[in-house]
Amino acid sequence: MISDTEYAAHDGLGLAALARSGQVSANELLDAAIVRIERHNAALNAVVRRRYDAARAELAHVDPQAPFAGVPFLLKDLCSTIAGEPTGSGNRVLAQVPMPQDSALVRRFRAAGVTIAGRSNTPEFGLLPTTEPLLCGPTRNPWSPAHSAGGSSGGSAAAVAAGMVPLASGGDGGGSIRIPASCCGLFGFKPSRGSTPTGPNFGELWHGLVIEHVISRSVRDSAAMLDATYGADAGAPYAAPARARPFLDEVATEPGRLRIAFTAQPLFGHGPVHADCVVALRAAAKLLESLGHHVEEATPPLDTEADAQAFVTLLAGEMRADIETMSRLLRRRLRAADFEPATWALALLGKALSAGAYAGAAHRLQMIARRQAPFFARHDVLLTPTLGTPPSRIGALAPRASEQWLMRAVNALGAGWLLEATGAIAPMAARTFDYIPFTPIFNATGQPAMSLPLHWNTDGLPIGVQCVAKLGDDATLFRLAGQLERARPWFDMRPLAC
Repeated sequence: MISDTEYAAHDGLGLAALARSGQVSANELLDAAIVRIERHNAALNAVVRRRYDAARAELAHVDPQAPFAGVPFLLKDLCSTIAGEPTGSGNRVLAQVPMPQDSALVRRFRAAGVTIAGRSNTPEFGLLPTTEPLLCGPTRNPWSPAHSAGGSSGGSAAAVAAGMVPLASGGDGGGSIRIPASCCGLFGFKPSRGSTPTGPNFGELWHGLVIEHVISRSVRDSAAMLDATYGADAGAPYAAPARARPFLDEVATEPGRLRIAFTAQPLFGHGPVHADCVVALRAAAKLLESLGHHVEEATPPLDTEADAQAFVTLLAGEMRADIETMSRLLRRRLRAADFEPATWALALLGKALSAGAYAGAAHRLQMIARRQAPFFARHDVLLTPTLGTPPSRIGALAPRASEQWLMRAVNALGAGWLLEATGAIAPMAARTFDYIPFTPIFNATGQPAMSLPLHWNTDGLPIGVQCVAKLGDDATLFRLAGQLERARPWFDMRPLAC
């Protein structure tokens, strides 16, 4: 039987190696994960659906030579589907609806050998950068339960930080892997657009903004899992470039002297960046310079207000389309009571917008990559803070009382046009973008981006830094991440209570 201490001391590849050598069985690894989930979940609320019996039955079908054979894993309760089980999406209706088939990514996760022990918490439809759905309640940060674990993959991040599992799935449509990785002191990698499969349930997600991958404690776990899941599936609308070699090999390869730009200027939003995040940025820039890289302060070309407005417009249209798809799936008309007020209000805004407004927003977001192409021709990597502030407190990003009143009124009237006419969405969006001013822009461009846990503030809260490379140049980021992990190890940094 593996001890609790030994279980927590290994990453996923390390646990799989123990199982292959016969030092521990896959059943014992699952038992160890269950012990830690049951010990910590009441306080953190990271796991919203347990599937222990199903996981144990599935162990019989695991390939013992798979890279993560027998490694306990959690699946974010959004996008990815398991046949016969709900993908709840933080929504009271979908939480009761079994899905007809495994998604392509779930099939690849299973082929990689992981044991899916449960589903992790997410805000409703992944819309917020904090995980506080009304249905399941907030996920709390293992470093400080008064603070958010981030979102939308907050349940996965809290579980990994607490040592329940060594890695867990996440999806990133505006930073939703990088944000919780920053909040919880973990490594979060958003691959290039088209790197992982979206089928058979979707063509693209949020007009290409969303991509799924994992949150992990080690860089090599993230690289090895991307190796196992990489590539478009049949019928995909596009595909990322082929890899030159496995990403796992890149982690151990020195990156050479890179041209690295750094900036603390918000790329979305207007709020000031918190001093703790600037300190983390400058410390990372100094570390990179000491490792031999050319580092200079420079900011890519920006049009923050118009780009942020286009992002909200696109999201509103996508939310409306998601609700209409959901209505067809359920074969009934949906109503405001089926959703959180903010979700339904956003969908009403999407209904009020014209097709031209949606297409115009999509075009504007695509042009960000065109504007920034010369910048990334001059620089190999852009370094920023991951967030604009340290992890938010639980409830800090929730709509104000006056905003809740307005949304209830709009929802009751079915008058999404009122949100546009009164500009009511703007202050709520501004608060969100002030919190995440550095992440959404790279969902629009499709570029690979990662959050690294290189700094903790004086309150003991993790402060991540983000690195971004050219589209398709995920290898450079993995090489750089491996170098930084060796230079400033973080694996043994963990919350005292966990």
